Amino acid sequence: MRLSTAALVGRPSPLWPFGFSPVRRTRLPGRSPGSGRWLSQPAAGGAPPPLEGVRVLDLTRVLAGPFATMIMGDLGADVIKVERPGYGQTGPHSKSPGYDSIATGVSGMMHITGPEEGEPVRPGVAIADLTTGLYAHGAVMAALLQRHKTGRGSFIDCNLLSSQVSCLSHIAANYLIAGKEARRWGTAHESIVPYQVFKTRDGHIVVAAGNDKQFVGVCKVLQLMELTEEPQYQTNKLRVQNRKPLLHTLAQRFLQESTADWLRRFEGSGVPVGPINSIQEVFSNPQVKHNKLIQEMEHLTAGRIAVPGPAVRFSSFSHDKPKPPPLIGQHTVQVLQDTLSYSDDIIATLLESGAVVQNELS
Repeated sequence: MRLSTAALVGRPSPLWPFGFSPVRRTRLPGRSPGSGRWLSQPAAGGAPPPLEGVRVLDLTRVLAGPFATMIMGDLGADVIKVERPGYGQTGPHSKSPGYDSIATGVSGMMHITGPEEGEPVRPGVAIADLTTGLYAHGAVMAALLQRHKTGRGSFIDCNLLSSQVSCLSHIAANYLIAGKEARRWGTAHESIVPYQVFKTRDGHIVVAAGNDKQFVGVCKVLQLMELTEEPQYQTNKLRVQNRKPLLHTLAQRFLQESTADWLRRFEGSGVPVGPINSIQEVFSNPQVKHNKLIQEMEHLTAGRIAVPGPAVRFSSFSHDKPKPPPLIGQHTVQVLQDTLSYSDDIIATLLESGAVVQNELS
């Protein structure tokens, strides 16, 4: 097998083919050859990134593991990317291949996702992969802290199924404690009303009236204050019991105005509301821009590119100096020299034999 290595500098995303990163070069596998992020740098007068000096050997693939190590790279780790699928290391299904859609179904997550009277729906992103990556990232942080205290390392078993079952939260508790089977509710909430999406004249609006005061606020904005006098709507428990007639009345009112009009009317009301944005609208949102969730950089072959920025910011260091993901094989020679300490003669022999490849564009 021919190996091509890449020093994964910056923040490539989790679907990158495998490669290696040398010390002080960072980072991890990426979503595609054209995605990346910023290189973590100490803030002025601040501390270095928390994982600086930590080297991560990443044997994962696809998304969950690479997503975890991508976050570690954001935090300053040197990630060497050289995967096993997902149900866990032991147990009756440990040899079964683990994929996001399968884990989403087996875990019950797909059972509770979708229209109230419709078929199960797969979430719009690979939620099992992503949550497993987040769990793995947190587990590694805890293991590093434990090593600091005890001087001993840990073996971490983090898999798609366990991550999804743990995320069932109150749905799992309702079944385990009360034996209550879950069902699909679309955008609605099983135990809070009104707490869902409503159609407007030109789109949709999300309303989350989580308490009685906020319900009164909804009625005030909609000019339906008479609903607050109805005995069957006085408390959330009663509204849940009488959800259908109440939601029908609210739905008819929301259809009379545009989404923008409703959003303006709800401003200052104390009621949590929001639009359902397209992806274009997401990255045009001023708060998204303020949070620096759009990061641009120059790629060797693709030119100017933009990728989503990291979700977490630190006061002690910044994600500065944009670095794109490398081309496959871009840093093969550098990794062999700097990380593995191979001599020039050995590297030349490996290149000539085709055992490794150095990207010519680099």
